[in-house]
Amino acid sequence: MRRIVILFAFVFLVAVNVGAQTSASNSQPLLPVSYFALPAAVDAPPSAVTLTPSPFAGSENTVTANTGLAPSTPLSLMPAAPAPPQDVASVFQTYAWQAYFGYTFFRFYELPHITQNTNGFNYGMVYYLNNLFGVEGEFDATHGRQSGASSWFVAGYGGPRVRWSAHRGIELWAHALIGYSHFTPQTAAGAQDALAYQFGGGADLPFHPRWAIRVGGDAVGTRYFSTYQFSPKGEVGLVFKF
Repeated sequence: MRRIVILFAFVFLVAVNVGAQTSASNSQPLLPVSYFALPAAVDAPPSAVTLTPSPFAGSENTVTANTGLAPSTPLSLMPAAPAPPQDVASVFQTYAWQAYFGYTFFRFYELPHITQNTNGFNYGMVYYLNNLFGVEGEFDATHGRQSGASSWFVAGYGGPRVRWSAHRGIELWAHALIGYSHFTPQTAAGAQDALAYQFGGGADLPFHPRWAIRVGGDAVGTRYFSTYQFSPKGEVGLVFKF
């Protein structure tokens, strides 16, 4: 019995000793932080700085040859990506000269209780001194019938013009013109010629960089037969810019 107890005690001591040696071989002593620190190199250029090799070094501790930065460098230190290209908005070019030709409707309030509707054409030319102000010349010719006779109203005008650029290249404009007019047929009520003026405005609607559709309206003032006329006029036509 005594021998058996001594045998069990010997086996227990051997097992404890073997377990202690196994734990010691699997553990790794802690290395000081200075082991991984950058070496002191005061005069060395930044590209020459490298990390001291570590027994546990892997791909995480390797150094990029050109920059000296490890691949694990934070994104805030990496070069910024180039800005995306900016879209260029469409720009409608403005031209100094404009030529116009179109249809004209003129309702001539000749005398009280006597009104005449005439149809015809008008054409004009504008030269803009800058993007806002210009000078304009215009000629109108409309035809109708009065008491079974052919009737014409023709007039030429000149004066200032202004314009404003709106959305999608639409051009808004206004003018005030003065000139001279001629009316037929000859009547016993007075002369066939008179001073004339008109003022109004409209819009040019572009469908091509140099072409636009013009829509406008005016009030035309004259003095025939010892009385004043104040008559409406409308127009629509094509504008060429150059």
